[in-house]
Amino acid sequence: MTTRQKKREELDERAKQGETVVPGGTGGKNLEAQEHLAEGRSREGQIRKEQLGSEGYHKMRTKGG
Repeated sequence: MTTRQKKREELDERAKQGETVVPGGTGGKNLEAQEHLAEGRSREGQIRKEQLGSEGYHKMRTKGG
């Protein structure tokens, strides 16, 4: 087993215990779920930024929307 596989297993075990091991992966019950959640959230934010343009996106963030 490689070091990378061992690290993933360790992170997966921590995720199963309820710890968030991937930034943006809150709510995932295992490592893979947290990775998918984080990926979806970052992609959604990018799509929203493209829809609003950089100025509109900045205004929305400063107003808390």
